[in-house]
Amino acid sequence: GLLKMDFLGLMTLATIERSLDLVERNTGTRPDIDNVPLDDDEVYEMFRRGDSIGVFQFEGGPMRALMRNLGPDRFEHLITLNALYRPGPLGAGMHLEYADRKNGRSAVEYLHPDLEPILRDTYGIIAYQEQVMQTAQVIAGFSMSDADNLRKAMGKKIPSVMKEQESKFVAGSIANGHTEELAKELFGFIEHFAGYGFNKSHSAAYAYIAYQTAWLKTHHRAEYMAALLTSVKSNKDKTAVYLHECRMMDIPVRVPGVNVSERDFMASTDEIVFGLSAVRNVGEGVVDLIVAERVENGPYSDFFDFIDRVDIQVLNKRTIDSMIKAGAFDSMGYSRRGLVEIAHQFVDTTLERRRAEQAGQYSLFGGAESDVSDQSRDVPSHEWDKKVQLAFEKEMLGLYISDHPLFGVEKVLARFADTSIPDLWDREDRSNATIAGIIGSINRRYTRKGDPMAYFSVEDLEGSVEAVAFPRTVASYGPMIHEDAIVVLRGRVDHRGDDVKFVVQSISQPELAADLSVRVRVPASRLSSNVVEHLKEVLRNHPGSAPVFIHMTSDTEEKVLRVGAEHNVEPRSALFAELRELLGPSSVF
Repeated sequence: GLLKMDFLGLMTLATIERSLDLVERNTGTRPDIDNVPLDDDEVYEMFRRGDSIGVFQFEGGPMRALMRNLGPDRFEHLITLNALYRPGPLGAGMHLEYADRKNGRSAVEYLHPDLEPILRDTYGIIAYQEQVMQTAQVIAGFSMSDADNLRKAMGKKIPSVMKEQESKFVAGSIANGHTEELAKELFGFIEHFAGYGFNKSHSAAYAYIAYQTAWLKTHHRAEYMAALLTSVKSNKDKTAVYLHECRMMDIPVRVPGVNVSERDFMASTDEIVFGLSAVRNVGEGVVDLIVAERVENGPYSDFFDFIDRVDIQVLNKRTIDSMIKAGAFDSMGYSRRGLVEIAHQFVDTTLERRRAEQAGQYSLFGGAESDVSDQSRDVPSHEWDKKVQLAFEKEMLGLYISDHPLFGVEKVLARFADTSIPDLWDREDRSNATIAGIIGSINRRYTRKGDPMAYFSVEDLEGSVEAVAFPRTVASYGPMIHEDAIVVLRGRVDHRGDDVKFVVQSISQPELAADLSVRVRVPASRLSSNVVEHLKEVLRNHPGSAPVFIHMTSDTEEKVLRVGAEHNVEPRSALFAELRELLGPSSVF
């Protein structure tokens, strides 16, 4: 037959190339990304922790939880995860069975010894279409073309065709020395899995790209995250996710600066700087002019030197105002408020002078019209309060960068939420969820009956979602719906095409000075040895400094047990979600 080839244009490939460009720029050496070792335990450790935000194909919340459950330690595991992480296998629970078999929690069994070489790598589970074909060849003596026809038939699940294939499989198996009983059992076995089988070569190619991105994230952290941020610069929600990941990785992300920024995100070996094109009202053409002047004649010494030197096309008052509010002149020591107060007058005066110079107008004393006096170059030192400064910064950049209203309370909020906001996109439609964050803009409306309702944005450190409060919710919780309120929202996920809204059913305001320890309440009778082992595994997957307390209840008393310090954890929504899944929805308090 003919060789079939798929050519897929993946944004990830451009991200990898940009990462390599940044590494080469910073170090003088370009990594050979096509020959990275596939046995790098640091990379697999990242996968085992589930720290794969930004890793191709492996960044979804359920996938990260699956990796913590599986504990991948070789490339074959990544290939299989790619094959199993699809609606069919997930719905059949094959991903959990695979993880349990890999870790010895379930027995690995083969219906016939001849299947072991075929299914050994996937612990007795058929994950790939190739395994279906190999089984038919080995057990029933199918030719390669007959085996491929079986694969196609199982994918289509047409009863009449399947009956014909079963008869052929049983006859071939008997001819190969197997009993009819075994042949029918084997056919049922492969029929069960084959409908979910995935093309291994496709899965392997994607797993290899995933491994390359994971290797870059592990060994060239700032450069990879900068390239990743550039790849999603027009998507503020995705940018927020990756900014939060940078914070979790202790990679500082700086506001844009006229002396360090270029068009896109740039990275040194230990920090990332926003690109100037991310600033509202600052186009890429303007950025190119700013950078070109800086490259040709050196850094700008101060704000006034910048205004004097840049091309006149840059001297748009709205553009300059936006750059100031975004922090582009912070490194020069000015207050943002002070610069905004004097900028317009200075820009007007400079424009008038420079246009006169271009027109050849000179004073009677020679040279251009006199410069603005030194006194007019004084910049007031007073600054906006933090709330106003951050509001302007978010208006200009679309995100909080230098600070965030939730910094310092994020660990407390994680106790109440069972998911981060971006992970709502992975939840099933109409499923229940609890999120925590800060309320942004509010759009109050009325129904046809005149009842009040509200649409408002809710943001955590990883992203934002539009929430909807219908009249009954507004009647009960209306006073809590106001801008800058830090709230816990319970409700359901509402998928609208590719978008998600959150339908609010109840609102509460958390006690932000709460104890940072992690506490779970569970009936003592439920703490079997198996549950305890699973609990230890969950805690090990989220190492940190917060102590863990287990409140064991019975009909007559409650005992409190502090878990050993070696099981201290980092309080995160992912941890609390896994604890609730293991111990019950009301176990965390």
